[in-house]
Amino acid sequence: MSIKRAALSGMIWTFSQQISVQLINFIVQIILARILLPEIFGLIAMLSIFIAVGQTLMDSGMTSSLIRSKEIDQIDYSTVFFTNILISVLVYVIIFVSAPAIGHFYNQPVLVDVLRVFSLTFIIKSFVAVHTTKMTKELDFKLQMKLQIPSTIGGAIIGIILAMKGYGIWSLVWLNLSQSIIFTLHNWFSGYWMPTLVFNYEKFKSHFSFGYKITLSSLIDTVYNNAYNIIIAKFFSPSIVGYYTQADSLRLFPVSQLSLVLSKVTYPIFSNIKDDVKLKEAYRLTMLLILFIVIPVMLVLMIVAEPLFGFLYGEKWLPAVPYFTILCIASIVRPIGTYNLNILKVKGRTDILLKLELIKKVIGIATLVIFLPFGVIALVWSLSITSFLFAFLNGYYCGKLINYNVREQIKDFCKLMLIGLIPGAITFVIHLFFIDKHLSSKFLIIVLDTTIFTSLYFFITYFFNRSILMEFKSLIRR
Repeated sequence: MSIKRAALSGMIWTFSQQISVQLINFIVQIILARILLPEIFGLIAMLSIFIAVGQTLMDSGMTSSLIRSKEIDQIDYSTVFFTNILISVLVYVIIFVSAPAIGHFYNQPVLVDVLRVFSLTFIIKSFVAVHTTKMTKELDFKLQMKLQIPSTIGGAIIGIILAMKGYGIWSLVWLNLSQSIIFTLHNWFSGYWMPTLVFNYEKFKSHFSFGYKITLSSLIDTVYNNAYNIIIAKFFSPSIVGYYTQADSLRLFPVSQLSLVLSKVTYPIFSNIKDDVKLKEAYRLTMLLILFIVIPVMLVLMIVAEPLFGFLYGEKWLPAVPYFTILCIASIVRPIGTYNLNILKVKGRTDILLKLELIKKVIGIATLVIFLPFGVIALVWSLSITSFLFAFLNGYYCGKLINYNVREQIKDFCKLMLIGLIPGAITFVIHLFFIDKHLSSKFLIIVLDTTIFTSLYFFITYFFNRSILMEFKSLIRR
């Protein structure tokens, strides 16, 4: 199979997996949001950073090294497998001991036991990280989908049943824990891959020397991405944390799918492209594809924000609308920032990757501290502003390696952004003065606004920038 055919097949199956899994989780979140109070989601959000850090440290960037390496064998896989398990256990012990201090920091004693149980998820996932990596390296995304769906459905059922029986925060804990357990067992019983009792120190050094910089970069990124949850949770009420978390989850639902798909598929594909000219072409077309999809989706979500929250979650979640609207702005460039750093990994420039993450996070933390005294809304605005700045920095460093400079990137971005803003402005005016005043059904408002925007978007694209549509058509044909 050619690289381009493999890329297209990988994107189709990975997108199918992600959209299926996240759609199930999305529906479950809607059901749970109607059963549970915003405070419950806020409490779970307080712990998200510790789970994310544990997951990042468990991997140690070594699975990325496995994907990048040209020639690996059973010894490589087994060495990384046992390393992941050992690190995950050590990290869990640290979190277990630190749980009382964390509960005291948030002044929420209930979090002690919740964190100790919830943190078991990354230990369980360490038993399956290499399985997933091997499938990714071999572009077997179809099998990944078949293994992922049952665990998602099983965990969802358990979470909903527990919520209905009044288990509160524990329903969310066991939803995640059961999904991890079922997915791990399914992978092992599938017989796709089994480790052997071997550990090679030289191979460990090779993979670790590449992976530790990625781990540090990911760790910095993880801490920063969860810094807003920590700050909001420390200085504001659990309900506000819940509103912010739900707004963040909803705005990430469409873009995170695209981000994960492209990041997962483009890394092994880009690794197989030796020519920088072809790499630039693949990179640019991928970026255009992302923007062509993400820009209209985010603009529509901003327009229908209030009826959308009322329809999905109920009136008790409407205070989350202002957060959601601002966060949608940040989401426009989020997928680009996720996938374009694969260029640095492919080129072996993990040193730049680490340096870039340090620069971005220093700027981000400084911005957070400056905006904190002005309230939650100001903090959310700071996140959106820095998202665009970080996308610019990512594009600058990645573009230098493939001769795709920032000026070219900004030109491509502005062209698509303008095409999206014109129908967005027209749709908003129609919504404000006609639709919202004459329709009471939230569902009909959402459908009508979306239909008007989509029609205008494709109409304007066809007549004013038809070349973009032709490029996508050509890419699909290849």
